[in-house]
Amino acid sequence: MKHLCLLTAFLLAHALWVQAAPAKPNVVIMLVDDMGIMDTSVPFLTDDAGKPKRYPLNDYYRTPNMERLAARGVRFNNFYCMSVCSPTRISLMTGQNAARHRTTNWINPDNNNAGPNGPPDWNWRGLKRGDLTLASILQAGGYQTIHVGKGHFGPRNSDGADPTKLGFDVNVGGASIGAPASYYGKQHFGGVPGKNGKRASHAVLGLDKYHGQEIFLTEALTLEANGHVADAVKAGKPFFLYFPQYAVHAPFNSDPRFAANYANSGKPANAQAFATLIEGMDKSLGDVMTNLEKLGVAENTLIVFLGDNGSDAPLGHQHAVACAAPLRGKKGSHYEGGVRVPFLAAWAKPNAANAFQQRLPIAAGSIQDQQAAVYDLFPTILALTGQTAPQGHVVDGARLDSLLTGKRDAARPEQFLMHYPHAPHRTDYFTTFRDGDWKVIYHYFPSEVSEGSHYQLFNLKADPFEQKNLAATEPAVLQRLMQGLVSGLEKQRAVYPVDKETKLAQKPKVP
Repeated sequence: MKHLCLLTAFLLAHALWVQAAPAKPNVVIMLVDDMGIMDTSVPFLTDDAGKPKRYPLNDYYRTPNMERLAARGVRFNNFYCMSVCSPTRISLMTGQNAARHRTTNWINPDNNNAGPNGPPDWNWRGLKRGDLTLASILQAGGYQTIHVGKGHFGPRNSDGADPTKLGFDVNVGGASIGAPASYYGKQHFGGVPGKNGKRASHAVLGLDKYHGQEIFLTEALTLEANGHVADAVKAGKPFFLYFPQYAVHAPFNSDPRFAANYANSGKPANAQAFATLIEGMDKSLGDVMTNLEKLGVAENTLIVFLGDNGSDAPLGHQHAVACAAPLRGKKGSHYEGGVRVPFLAAWAKPNAANAFQQRLPIAAGSIQDQQAAVYDLFPTILALTGQTAPQGHVVDGARLDSLLTGKRDAARPEQFLMHYPHAPHRTDYFTTFRDGDWKVIYHYFPSEVSEGSHYQLFNLKADPFEQKNLAATEPAVLQRLMQGLVSGLEKQRAVYPVDKETKLAQKPKVP
């Protein structure tokens, strides 16, 4: 009888455990605005032996929680995004390259910003109600979908300005704006729209309860994110937290919690303020990780951390080795500093016995040097969560499963296409195409920036910092890469800059 009672108790406990065990993993994506690959104390670049190599910027920034996440998972040192923000955000949500979804520029909330020679049929309106998104698929699959932070999916008063029309159950702070008017709670994060504030049209909404307080925007958003995650856990629902930080985008308001750490750095005030934004964002990451552990869901939660384009650090000329040193260029430019971003992926609490982690094992403390891009997250997360995209939705991304284990994927193309047929920005009217070690940049309207030519060609293995243009000395390679560039644009049905007089599309020319 005693054994029967023990067996019954065991079976009952097991049944309760099975009932309580989550059926689906949770997913957190933290997307940091304008954070490049060098804006961190985590060394992403490697030496010839594949070991992390520190550079001066790694010793300037303080990101202990990124270090904590990197120790638990994998970092990619050749991870690409678009050179400006809205294209990256829509690529993440759709799994498509910007050349295909045609939101190829950041979205001005109030005016079509194609540029003087920009394509008239680019997708300024961004995402619309009914468009397929990662959030809408997960929402249909039973997930609580939470958006906290910067949206920038569409212009003002459009569907894309409201993440709840794009598949999110919850939206805090997401709107048409690409930058906050202010990071300070004392300033109502930019003023109360319709009441006061010089830039009230760019105020961050949904945070009224913090108005007038001594609180920084990053902290307020983190409190909101953690609260909504706690609500989802209490309700027994798997959650998708999309946490696109407003940090570290301008204005470079200094976060007073961290200002003293950079006061003696010798760098200008705006560069010190930028560093405080970085450190505040890192604290936010740590608070999210700690919250997951307190809620008891860390083992079942995948964290993906990345930037949305290259660095906007105010440290030097936009086409020089400065802002992202030793990489050349910054946000908006055609060089690697404009498109290479930090990427980390880890289970919030690694446990090899966890069923979800067995489904997607991530190599702790590893470095992946194979190329990947933001649109690869879409198929990767759908596969992990057991969801599928409907037939007819073209996906340019490929699953990252093998790369997340720290191994190479021999079947994966080593290519990245980035199309920016707009102006004005740090670089105007260009397309880049990387194929293996080689990278070509096509400039639709040659200028001083392009060395007076349509073409720039670099071998990133021999010349990772893009100092020697080989377009004139490697004609066969130039022709091959330009053929790949043209083929990629045509395959994705890209739109092109136009001639100012004739309005005819200016397509790339293969030499």
